Amino acid sequence: MKQVLAVLAAAVLAGCGGGGSSSGGSEAGTAATETALSAQAQLGAKIFVDQTLSASGRQSCQSCHDPARAHGAPDDHAGQPGGKDTLTDQGGRSSPSIRYLKFNASFAFANDGTPTGGFFWDGRATSLKDQAGGPFLNPAEMANDSVEDVVAKVAKASYAAEFRQVFGQDIFSRPQDAYDRLKLALQAFEQEDPAFAPFSSKYDEVLRGKATLTAQEQRGLVLFNSPAKGNCAACHPSAKGADGSHPLFTDFSYDALGVPRNPKLKTVQDDPGFFDLGLCALPGFESRADLCGAFKVPTLRNVALRGSFFHNGRFTDLKEVLSFYVTRDTDPARWYTQADGSVVKFDDLPERYRRNVNRTEAPYNRQAGAAPALTEAEIDDLIAFLKTLNDGYVTP
Repeated sequence: MKQVLAVLAAAVLAGCGGGGSSSGGSEAGTAATETALSAQAQLGAKIFVDQTLSASGRQSCQSCHDPARAHGAPDDHAGQPGGKDTLTDQGGRSSPSIRYLKFNASFAFANDGTPTGGFFWDGRATSLKDQAGGPFLNPAEMANDSVEDVVAKVAKASYAAEFRQVFGQDIFSRPQDAYDRLKLALQAFEQEDPAFAPFSSKYDEVLRGKATLTAQEQRGLVLFNSPAKGNCAACHPSAKGADGSHPLFTDFSYDALGVPRNPKLKTVQDDPGFFDLGLCALPGFESRADLCGAFKVPTLRNVALRGSFFHNGRFTDLKEVLSFYVTRDTDPARWYTQADGSVVKFDDLPERYRRNVNRTEAPYNRQAGAAPALTEAEIDDLIAFLKTLNDGYVTP
């Protein structure tokens, strides 16, 4: 599934300002800081933080996409709280970072059949604009009853006059159009504000020749790129693009990793027979059993700032994530032991779909009892490198 890399992602990104398979830009973020946001993007910035646009009056886009956490989840919850009144509902998936998504494209199958692109964990949204409209109407998130409900709230907002000035004095009399413009404003904000793609990590400074990795960080980079060790670069390319643009640390593809079931998710608590099937659950893909269990490959930029990991938020510690990667197959009892003491490998998928889980690429290509691809010390080295991907690096 993952043999896509340069040629595929270059084609995917060509229409949306991206570089090569691993790239999105380098100096673009610096240049953007000198450019004022458009009127639409300024509106988007206000909408992004407006809690009054939720049914509870207590939730905004920023509630699940905190700038202090690289526009990802603000905590380590498996799913963020939401709903009508008391925020007692829970999102069915973890909230990923939305940084660097402006370099993504809509979902498509490559010539070799590899799925790539799309927004949300399952790629169901076609653009940032499409994605922006989802949470307002999701009953477990901002929980508005209808488009008209959302637009009525915008019409009462402090920026309503500004909204009319940008999109037309009669815009609120046309709710569907007004909702479309709301989504357009949010997309403009995410595309234009340099905070969503700053390329300001230590690793970016290294690529610019303005910083140097420590010995441990350099060892971690070698492990990250090594096909026989971490093999992270197979899905999270780390090299500059052919045009010199900086890597995005995702190829925007999908993979089935067999992440253990998370009992902290309300969907699992309410229905022990429920399984989140990912890509194959989308309308039109019901017959694609080979896609069941596949979820979007996220960027590893700012990964050390995350409080929860994977689509189901199963892990809350980066070292535990890497330990899972390298011992999933060599010590499955560590991750898949059930309440009755049995070991059910890949327990968050129905048995008939477990064959889809990636077992051919390192570090997953090992048998039970074999040595893991990384030692504990090597995991620490890899984490040291991953921390260099955090935005906001200041040269000492």
